[in-house]
Amino acid sequence: MKIKILLAAMLATTLVGCSDKPKQNEVEESASVTTTKTEASVVSETVASDQNAVVTDDEFIWLEEVEGTDALKWVEQKNASTLEYLKAIPEYESIKSDALEILNAKDRIQWPSRRGDYLYNFWTDATHVKGLYRRTTKESYMSGNPEWTTVLDIDALAAKDGESWVYKGMSCLYPDYVHCAVNLSPGGTDATVTREFNLETLAFVEGGFELPVAKGGYSFIDKDTVFVATDFGEGSLTDSGYPRVVKKWQRGTDLSEAKTIFEASKQSVSASGFAMFDGDKRYELVYDSTSFYTSDIYVLHNDQPVKLDLPDGAILQAIFKGQLLIELRNDWQLANQSFVKGSLVAANFEALLAGEAQWYGVFEPTDSTSLASVTTTADYLFVNMNQDVSSMVERYEFSEEGFVSTPLQLGNNGSISIFNTSDTDNEFYASFTNFVTPTKLYHGDAEFLEPKVIRESPERFDATGMQVEQHFATSKDGTKVPYYLVKPKGFEADGKNPTLLYGYGGFEISLRPRYSSMVGKEWLERGGVYVLSNIRGGGEYGPRWHQAALLKNRMKAYDDFIAIAEDLVAKKVTSPEHLGIQGGSNGGLLVGAVTMLRPDLFNAVVCQVPLLDMKRFHKLLAGASWMGEYGNPDDEAMWSVIQTYSPYQNVKPDVEYPEIFFTTSTKDDRVHPGHARKMVARMEAMGHKVYYYENMEGGHAGAADNNQRADVYARVYAYLWDKLK
Repeated sequence: MKIKILLAAMLATTLVGCSDKPKQNEVEESASVTTTKTEASVVSETVASDQNAVVTDDEFIWLEEVEGTDALKWVEQKNASTLEYLKAIPEYESIKSDALEILNAKDRIQWPSRRGDYLYNFWTDATHVKGLYRRTTKESYMSGNPEWTTVLDIDALAAKDGESWVYKGMSCLYPDYVHCAVNLSPGGTDATVTREFNLETLAFVEGGFELPVAKGGYSFIDKDTVFVATDFGEGSLTDSGYPRVVKKWQRGTDLSEAKTIFEASKQSVSASGFAMFDGDKRYELVYDSTSFYTSDIYVLHNDQPVKLDLPDGAILQAIFKGQLLIELRNDWQLANQSFVKGSLVAANFEALLAGEAQWYGVFEPTDSTSLASVTTTADYLFVNMNQDVSSMVERYEFSEEGFVSTPLQLGNNGSISIFNTSDTDNEFYASFTNFVTPTKLYHGDAEFLEPKVIRESPERFDATGMQVEQHFATSKDGTKVPYYLVKPKGFEADGKNPTLLYGYGGFEISLRPRYSSMVGKEWLERGGVYVLSNIRGGGEYGPRWHQAALLKNRMKAYDDFIAIAEDLVAKKVTSPEHLGIQGGSNGGLLVGAVTMLRPDLFNAVVCQVPLLDMKRFHKLLAGASWMGEYGNPDDEAMWSVIQTYSPYQNVKPDVEYPEIFFTTSTKDDRVHPGHARKMVARMEAMGHKVYYYENMEGGHAGAADNNQRADVYARVYAYLWDKLK
């Protein structure tokens, strides 16, 4: 079954044990991995300990104190000034109204999550602002008008506890799905409390397994035993702020009595334990993320960890019919065979444990295809691939000769997801989406590969006359870089079109076509051009595409983005006066860097929850975990590269920049809000006009509920229309 380490869209933490596959003790929405200290206390200690030793010339370091009195007063003033500007823009109120109507629409797809005999759904609307977790039967769901039973009312729980809870997912013990762990975040932080919940009684378990706010959590082994990785006190966290100690915890005992199973190095990113199943066979595994892109995997024998003999950087994808499947991040040369990076390879698991593994290939990438994900049913393996950025899915059937594949046809030039599978049958759900086609939800049987549409998202914008094209820009080193161009109705190549270019370009994350109600309604339908970039650093062409812009090659991602912008201008799609760019997290670093490099090329920049001070990123919150992506700025050779693009170190007083709009969240405990705060302060001190807004909650997502999300869309699109029309 699948157990991929998710790098998650926006600098995700290491989500060990996450899967859309219920045969593992699965995690539905997201894993929670955090620390018991509040972000404010962490930063206060960081500033106190590192200010004099590390940074002696940063006059704005006081803004790193997340909840410091002076810092919050500064934030309040900036927020007020920016809102005054934004609310005066004519489009602001209509965009906010549109966004809230779409977010709270009753006819949205009620996305199902399958657990045993029930389908579960997390639902938010105008009445249930924080959300309602509920369930129904398959038969009721298929009727088109399901009768829902409330499992957990987050609004009611928040009111009862007096806490602004944000639901962060529920993981349950396979195969009965009765004993569950609910993750609740105060205000949207990665840090969560974890509480045991019973799906028979539909109530929290009194005296059950419970953890305080922390980056970490627990995973069920059986109904009375869990793996737990959390903040156990001094010395129990990695340099990245995540758990490094894994223990087994028995029901009815105090957490202090839990038995230590494994301890990772402080230099690791994180460690965790989890159970995986292959039919009735249970494997107890420990995952040590030694860096963001390397890991050691252990199987427990009598509670003793035995390291699996796997190649460096291997990603565990599935245990299926006795076969262990891994994805390769690097080329792998064996005595009598070789595999290229990005391949999916397999070996008999028991033979591997005995030191007698014979590896064979299942999938091999090409110049235009790469592995995206792996999902299994009782008898089949689904392999989801990127083919020039769009999805292609094949079903693999295992035989003594290996795997035989058959394509699954759902749609072209879009994105496909396979989910809700189980090792007890061949049932599966799938979705298909692209830029102008409303998302479709399918249900089918893997044996017959003829899924039927059971839900379809309503049209949220008029796509009549819109055109979608894929182009390839030539980067500085000659590499052809793909991007999608979505033209509105009545488009003319006159260089005057308001154009929004979106990018990410990091952590091997792919940006694929998808139906965005907000982009369609608030940008395309109003006459804007939308561009999705697929620059190096992402995962669109697998590890090779990612590694091409890794560490000392980081500038190639920025070269690619600039090349796309220049291509749009050369084709007269737009001009610098009408070209805006947007990115969040690593994408915030992207747009910040290219704006410092080419301020003449853009007239609007939306820089969200960004990294910007790359001299100190590894000192702040989870930053140390990303040195595998950017390098260690304390290393002189590495800093000589990083300093060429680090936005905070490259802003200059005598350069004309676009009026950048920076956004972040006080509750972001992943990417420190100090990055955006300090950049704004430095730019203003140099006389540059910028805008800044910091939401007081919302975490790395920037918003904690639909009302806040509507505010975000209104602020962003009002700013873009004001600058680019």
